[in-house]
Amino acid sequence: MKIQYKNKLQKMVMVGVFAAVMAVLSQISIPLPTGVPITLQTFAVALCGYVLGFGMGGLSLAVYLALGAVGLPVFAGFSGGVGAFLGVTGGFLWGFFLMSLLCGLGARQGRKWLALLLGLSGLVLCDLCGAIQFAVLMSTSLPQAILLVCLPYLVKDIISVVLGYAAAQAILYSLKKSKLVSAV
Repeated sequence: MKIQYKNKLQKMVMVGVFAAVMAVLSQISIPLPTGVPITLQTFAVALCGYVLGFGMGGLSLAVYLALGAVGLPVFAGFSGGVGAFLGVTGGFLWGFFLMSLLCGLGARQGRKWLALLLGLSGLVLCDLCGAIQFAVLMSTSLPQAILLVCLPYLVKDIISVVLGYAAAQAILYSLKKSKLVSAV
């Protein structure tokens, strides 16, 4: 469903709200020995992309990443700073942006299966970015990094993308019904 916002202020507020949603859901975190925690970030990324679409979803993730880069503790475990982008989980941060773009692209296609396919493709890109950076920093092979930091999270992440899509549909329906946005 294509959404039309009433004005630029409404767009800016939505971008800010979803950057905040991303920051809050990032704090729900279970640390693991690999250094890559279990979080609700994948769900939040999918939700941002599916609700806001390609441009605004990407902008929302860019705001979230910029807040973290300047040191605000918005990343998992209340971390922040440029160092987070250079650590073992930094590749996932870069990947979140790509994932939000693909979820946003899928959101406006009008076909559930295509939206989910693009969202899952974004998840694969996100995991690949994370695994590559992990492999480089931990001096391990890419297949071993995938086994350590992607595979254990795969079922949770797939469910997160599907639930992100479902939650986005409910949010968009509510926004449309309340006449805060209009469908085009």
